[in-house]
Amino acid sequence: MIIDGELFGPVKVSDSFWQLEDQKTVSVLLTKFEEKNKSWWKSLVKGGPEIDTQKVQPENSKLSDLDPELRSTVEKMMFDQRQKQMGLPTSDQIQQQDLLKNFDFSKMKQVDKFSNMP
Repeated sequence: MIIDGELFGPVKVSDSFWQLEDQKTVSVLLTKFEEKNKSWWKSLVKGGPEIDTQKVQPENSKLSDLDPELRSTVEKMMFDQRQKQMGLPTSDQIQQQDLLKNFDFSKMKQVDKFSNMP
């Protein structure tokens, strides 16, 4: 198979590899450049045959296998999902509540809306 065309998305060249297997097969590993939405590519190259991403089964992984930043994100998402299911506030909502609780309203300068009138 010859890959000809522009890749569907950017790749991390430093984290992409190829190797020769069985003296006749070239195995290529392209590491996608992480995007914020982490979406599946529709095809290998733009305009190429599309992959039915609904049929793709991602392999299971343990939280301990993830890098610390991704693990933290996944744990937060799992916590927020459980909180929503129980009708409780998400981590962001808890953080907002804590900020409001700790805010010292007594130090706010009271603004008189009529003070700037002639």
